[in-house]
Amino acid sequence: MRLFRHELKGELLLYTRSRELAFFTFLLPMIFFLLLASVYGNDRIKSEGNVRSAPFLEAGMIGYGAISIAFAGLAIVLVIRREAGILKRLRATPLPAPAYVCALLGTFLAAFAVQVIGLVILGRAFFSIPLPHHALSLVLALLLGAISFCGLGIGVTALIKSAEGASAVVNAIYLPTAFISGSFFSPHSYPGLLRAIADVLPLTYFLRLVRGIMLHGHEIWSQPGSVAAVAAWGVLGVIVAVRTFRWEPYEG
Repeated sequence: MRLFRHELKGELLLYTRSRELAFFTFLLPMIFFLLLASVYGNDRIKSEGNVRSAPFLEAGMIGYGAISIAFAGLAIVLVIRREAGILKRLRATPLPAPAYVCALLGTFLAAFAVQVIGLVILGRAFFSIPLPHHALSLVLALLLGAISFCGLGIGVTALIKSAEGASAVVNAIYLPTAFISGSFFSPHSYPGLLRAIADVLPLTYFLRLVRGIMLHGHEIWSQPGSVAAVAAWGVLGVIVAVRTFRWEPYEG
């Protein structure tokens, strides 16, 4: 535990000192939320139960933040460190691999938690969005989604062979996923092909789970289908990660 706490402190410092990582994975969803909610935050979305656009967008940006931090940010960091030989050197130290992985995951989960709090505060302060009524269900849903995306983020590192290609590959995956799944707009107006793609994406079910809790007052256990889908994707990511994760670089 002492090694874990020491490593967690170091990882938190590294995350906060990386301006690019902190901006694109942490601040960008907040900026999108402020800009988009300022434009159409008072509109009504009839396909989602005639809810106001501002709280709909707030929940969407929470989903976007989850895939941005837990999936994209984690995958990019792991690939860069792997190809730079950092993971290989860490593997040779007395630091246990589980302690390092848990500290890294704890850092990204903490960043996501702070981001969610920031989004809720912005929504309340600028757009009069009420606070969630079922806080425990929301916390459990966010934890489930973040852990699942972390598993997928570690698993996708096997597809990326170079540090230079990390951002390109990850962005090509998570940005279209965020749009198709409905982080920014309601997917009910999408063409049939896009709706069919959205129906198999993990972010779609995570957004349904979060919006059901935040917009419609549902409990997490009243949405077993979405919970099972998010959990299944997370298990798949963990299985792929266990089978394919490398500590040694592909190049050099």
